[in-house]
Amino acid sequence: MKFVTEVKTFAAICTGVIGSGWVARALAHGLDVVAWDPAPGAEAALRQRVANAWPALEQQGLAPGAAQDRLRFAQSIEDCVRDADFIQESAPEVLALKLDLHARISAAARPDVLIGSSTSGLLPSEFYADSRNPQRCVVGHPFNPVYLLPLVEVVGGENTAPEAVQAAMQVYTAIGMRALHVRKEVPGFIADRLLEALWREALHLVNDGVATTGEIDDAIRFGAGLRWSFMGTFLTYTLAGGNAGMRHFMNQFGPALKLPWTYLEAPELTEGLIDSVVEGTAAQQGERSIAELERYRDDCLIAVQEAIRQTKARHGLDFAD
Repeated sequence: MKFVTEVKTFAAICTGVIGSGWVARALAHGLDVVAWDPAPGAEAALRQRVANAWPALEQQGLAPGAAQDRLRFAQSIEDCVRDADFIQESAPEVLALKLDLHARISAAARPDVLIGSSTSGLLPSEFYADSRNPQRCVVGHPFNPVYLLPLVEVVGGENTAPEAVQAAMQVYTAIGMRALHVRKEVPGFIADRLLEALWREALHLVNDGVATTGEIDDAIRFGAGLRWSFMGTFLTYTLAGGNAGMRHFMNQFGPALKLPWTYLEAPELTEGLIDSVVEGTAAQQGERSIAELERYRDDCLIAVQEAIRQTKARHGLDFAD
C-alpha cells in the first residue's frame, strides 16, 4: 500500500509539552496544523507554548509561509484527523488510554494516512492492537524540545508494514528531523535506555552523598556532554584507542567493565533522596522561571547545532552525517 508522504496538514492529538513541540515544529515548516486535546484550557496553553518557542524557531529559520495562525484547534478527535495528511499522538503513557485513542483515530483517518505515536515507554504492538489499518501505525519518539532537537526514533509493531516505517521516516525528515529506525521493538527504544542508565547512576551519586545535582550536571556539560553533541560514544572511544582504534581501546579498558563502578539498578526513591534532588535542582534554577530556562536552553541548542553545522560543512559533511 502507498502511504501519504506529501504532508500539507499535520494533526496533533494531545498538546502537552511534547505535543505542543510537534505543533511548533510543523508550523515552523510551513504546514497547516489541526490540534485536539480534551484538557480544560488546552487551546490557550498550546498557543502560549507555541508563542514561547517561536523566537527560537525564527532564529533557526522559518519555512516560507510559516505562521502561528495556521494552527486550528478542533473540538473532537474525528474533526482533528479527518482531513489530515499525517497524525501524531502525544498522549500520556497509559496503555488503556492509547488503545482507545488509536481505535478512534484510525477509524476517522483516511486509510493511507500514517499515524505516529510519541510514546517513550509503550510498545506499538500493544497500543495499536485495536487500530484500523494497523499496517500504517508507527512510533515516532521525539526528544524535548521537539521543535529544536532533530532526533526521532521510528519503531514499527508486529503489524506495521515496512513501507510505513520508511514513509514515516520520509515525513519526519521533511520537517527537519533526523529519523532513526529502531530495528527491534524493545522497551525504551535506544536513546531512553541510555538515558535511563545515566539517570539511575546519577541518583545513586546523590543518594550516596558523592555529589550534588549541580555537580553531576557539571560533570556532563563540561566533559563528555560536549563530545556527545557531535561525536557520540563509540566514535569518541575509538579516538581514545589512539591510532590502534577501538580494538586497542576495548583491550585496554575492557577489564574495567568487571569493576564495580556502576550500580545499574536504581536506588530506592526515598523521601530523603527526592528532597535532595528537588533542593539541588531548585538551587540550580534559582530565580529563573521555567519559561526563561526554556528560552535559554533553546538559544544554547541553536548555537551548538549551528556551530556543529558550520564545522561539518568545512569538513565536507552534512549536519546529519
